[in-house]
Amino acid sequence: MTGYDIRMDLGLKNKVIIVTGGGAGIGAGITRACLDEGARVVVLSRRSENVEQFMAGTAAAGEPCTLIEAHLDDTAVCEKAITEVLERFGAIDGLVNNAGVNDGAGLEHGSVDRFIDSLRKNLYHYYALAHYALPALKESKGSIVNISSKVALTGQGNTSGYAASKGAQLALTREWAAELLPYGIRVNAVLPAEVMTPLYRRWLDTLGDPEKKLKEITDKIPLGKRMTLSSEIAAATVFLLSPTQSGHTTGQHLIVDGGYVHLDRALT
Repeated sequence: MTGYDIRMDLGLKNKVIIVTGGGAGIGAGITRACLDEGARVVVLSRRSENVEQFMAGTAAAGEPCTLIEAHLDDTAVCEKAITEVLERFGAIDGLVNNAGVNDGAGLEHGSVDRFIDSLRKNLYHYYALAHYALPALKESKGSIVNISSKVALTGQGNTSGYAASKGAQLALTREWAAELLPYGIRVNAVLPAEVMTPLYRRWLDTLGDPEKKLKEITDKIPLGKRMTLSSEIAAATVFLLSPTQSGHTTGQHLIVDGGYVHLDRALT
């Protein structure tokens, strides 16, 4: 034994962290990771059975977090949610913009109205929440992490609204990182590709042969031929939230995908 304590303190104990869509899927993984670091987590989400079960589970585990019911496609609701967080906690140390849905608002078979609605569901609240939280983030010298997607880089087909939103999130990440330099606010993004979540599992189960389809997908993921775990996205996110371990990291797009996007296709 060397006598060194190699545990990494992320400096998030008692910090107030907002996680949008933080009661399910990738968001739930991020919430758990923040709770594990001793943060006070506020989940902004619509209510659903899955969200209620998640919240009950964290409470039963002795790691309760706060749910503020919010339909984030309404920017007025975003402002109200930030006001409620500040009234209840008095501070905001981190904002994780995560909520969204790949809604299939395409070009050929879509419509202008569906495209605009997709932006409302996937993009507008990223800006609105950051805007309304900014005074508190200035005070705390906090951090923003935008959860984007491989679709921002690769395209997917038949999902123009989602792709436009995810690409805009990356552009805003670097724009905000530049604008907020004087305040010491760091802004970064995490890009998942194929992540196994309950929603993904339900989609697979609608197919004729779910396991065959899953193998087709994982065979294209170079590292380990497996799906990325929500916990792996969460680990990258809490690192970027950390003022002690990523205090000089800003304007970065961190891709956690087993090499799916950037490694040579010959590997798959």
